[in-house]
Amino acid sequence: MKKFAVLLAFLLPLMTWSQSIKSPSEFLGYEIGTQFTRHHEVVDYYQYLASAASDRVQLQMYGKTNERRPLLLAYVSSAENIANLEAIRTAHLKSTEGISNASKAIVWLSYNVHGNESVSTEASMQTIYELLTSKQAYLENTVVIMDPCINPDGRDRYVNWYNQYKNTPNQINPDSKEHHEGWLSGRANHYMFDLNRDWAWLTQVESQQRLPMYNQWLPHIHVDFHEQGLNNPYFFAPSAEPFHEVITPFQRSFQETLGRNHAKYFDANGWFYFTKERFDLFYPSYGDTYPTYNGAIGMTYEQGGSGRAGLGVITGIGDTLSLKDRLDHHRTTGLSTIEVASQNVDRLNQEFQKFYQPKNYKYKSYVLNGDIDKQRALTSLLEKHEIEYGWGKKGVAKGFNYTAGTNGTIQTSENSLIISTNQKKGTLVKVLFEPDAKLSDSLTYDITAWSLPYAYGLDALASNNVVQAVPDSKKQAIPMAAADSYAFITDWNSMNDARFLADLLVHKIRVRRAEKPFTSEGRNHKRGSLIITASDNKNHSAFISTLRSVAEKYSKSLAPTATGFVDKGKDFGSSYVGVVKPVKVAVLSGEPTSTLRFGEIWHFFEQQLHYPITVLDADYIERTDLSEYDILILPDGRGYRSFMDKTMLESVKDWVSAGGRLIAMGNAIDAIEGKEGFGIKPKERKRDSTNLEVDPYENEQRERMKQAITGAIFKTRVDPTHPLAFGYGDTYFTLKLGNDSFEYLESGTVAYIENNTKPVAGFAGSEAQKTIATSMVFGVENYRRGQVIYMVDNPLFRGFWENGKLFFANALFMIN
Repeated sequence: MKKFAVLLAFLLPLMTWSQSIKSPSEFLGYEIGTQFTRHHEVVDYYQYLASAASDRVQLQMYGKTNERRPLLLAYVSSAENIANLEAIRTAHLKSTEGISNASKAIVWLSYNVHGNESVSTEASMQTIYELLTSKQAYLENTVVIMDPCINPDGRDRYVNWYNQYKNTPNQINPDSKEHHEGWLSGRANHYMFDLNRDWAWLTQVESQQRLPMYNQWLPHIHVDFHEQGLNNPYFFAPSAEPFHEVITPFQRSFQETLGRNHAKYFDANGWFYFTKERFDLFYPSYGDTYPTYNGAIGMTYEQGGSGRAGLGVITGIGDTLSLKDRLDHHRTTGLSTIEVASQNVDRLNQEFQKFYQPKNYKYKSYVLNGDIDKQRALTSLLEKHEIEYGWGKKGVAKGFNYTAGTNGTIQTSENSLIISTNQKKGTLVKVLFEPDAKLSDSLTYDITAWSLPYAYGLDALASNNVVQAVPDSKKQAIPMAAADSYAFITDWNSMNDARFLADLLVHKIRVRRAEKPFTSEGRNHKRGSLIITASDNKNHSAFISTLRSVAEKYSKSLAPTATGFVDKGKDFGSSYVGVVKPVKVAVLSGEPTSTLRFGEIWHFFEQQLHYPITVLDADYIERTDLSEYDILILPDGRGYRSFMDKTMLESVKDWVSAGGRLIAMGNAIDAIEGKEGFGIKPKERKRDSTNLEVDPYENEQRERMKQAITGAIFKTRVDPTHPLAFGYGDTYFTLKLGNDSFEYLESGTVAYIENNTKPVAGFAGSEAQKTIATSMVFGVENYRRGQVIYMVDNPLFRGFWENGKLFFANALFMIN
């Protein structure tokens, strides 16, 4: 009887909590896993839990999406821990300073970064419910932070589409419409960006709002829940090679610890899984790698299913995969992760503190000289990551010179940006800035190069020594535009300059651009310099006030001049000083374009350049009067061969002949070249006839890698006299994503690869390097009254290749 009383005393609290908190099924009114839950209903359930279990759940809205859906974090722990949550957070962060006695594990679970990988949000609701009921013991020494849906816009797009097209009851036949999303799938966010590639680059509002919250906690463990192809079994840690060299032995071994615990549950249920394949830890902008480079055990968990699975589908081996199955798997690994964390609190805290101890990395400091606008763009990113930086003193630094590709020196001054690895975020600094990340295996899941000095177009040096730096104390005073000036001159070097120009054009201010360098009143000005004259804008009633306002907005210094008669070069009335046309721009969407590549262009115009663009869908573009548009952009995509039939090609050619400007990117170029198209010609690919050996089947994948370029950086030559290259020097570092290659144009080759095809960073196969020798990267073909601009490489890739964006702005505004 006494034993029964003790048992009853133990069970009674659990029974009470279980009875007082509704399960997701009880709250939603349907069994979880039998329907998809819309985002507002998910929010309702989390708000309900924050009210019903307010002593153990705190809910925080940390932002909104582009479509105004709320972004949430739920903090879940014991009542005592929630009451002391801020003290726990503070003690944990002191571990980064080496002075903490933290005694709790911090686990962060992120769900549904890809909207059509839709099961994880459902799993999050069941997971938090079980944490508050049957798994309360895990929370005694663990704080769990849950983001139930990183990408609500994409997820609701998928859920709403599925609910519109599914059969009733749902159809498990994979041929059914409900298993085939259209072009505008739910995977990406509003702007068609992949949020799981944006952790480091922070181009999207979801990432920008989430990262400050993440940095407030820097958890011990971070899990990113995903789905993969429906015929794949479940993937969990350990991850595959390549691992970045900064990943610690503990981070590797603890993935094994977690994986074995997951396997125990999966084995008990007869569920299939795999580990150590496909999903590596290298590219820094994933939801597993970015946390890893900030001290966490960062992991991806991948359930088979994705947008093909719906509520249920027959797999390739004839089994039926249901939403309930998928939910159970994610729920199991989520709870298993928290269980292991609760059993290893001391070790997690010790190793986390060890991660933040000073490191003896090869390069101690990175020195970056160059355009102040590009430096500002980079420091803005650094501040978001809480990376410290400073400014140099007059002197010389020695080390690896990025531009030369060899050891050398660089002059330092008060205008030199200095970033050191001797700081809390030193490991992240190394990963983002090192010239060429060490690659242990060429079979990777993503790009293999991203070094920020190349991406931002700055003259950089990686020093083996600490370069002294001081905080930024410079405050640039912007002189006010004088009302009585004949004209105002400003430079053209960066995206900030492009935004300035775009804003003036939107405000109907007329601007000219110089095609030749010139000297005015003793000041030298480069090609592309912007000239705003009073006489051009005499009918603009608010010319000076608008110009002052826009210049202040973009911190633009305007050099006044009293005359259009230059000391050297072309006068302001010359044909070489043309008016920048406020172009009307259209972009093709839908099949045959890639949603991601279309999204990069859409986002570039609306959120970066702030210039209007019209989206034309492939379904009706043949009925559109293209003469209404000055520029048509064809984003990269895989379906152009069928889209660009003879009739469509002739229509485009007629439009260009009449003065239109076509910007063709990536695979769109293939559809417009040839006898019936424009003048661009693909390079002939020669097969290696010397190697006649038959390779074993198991070597096929690695043999194919000889033809591959997995996101590598190449040094190109540039013709800086061409308007497409205004603002650039004679060198540009391009991020190449494949081995497509085209001959130099007869005239108008602007950026190109010469015979040296070894990448400065990243992986490129031996045969691929041969293929791209003496090939064009960017070029302009004059075609009767119009132009075709070819962009073989993507200057807008994922929105982070900052130094490529001016090429795109030049294509819009600098070409006459």
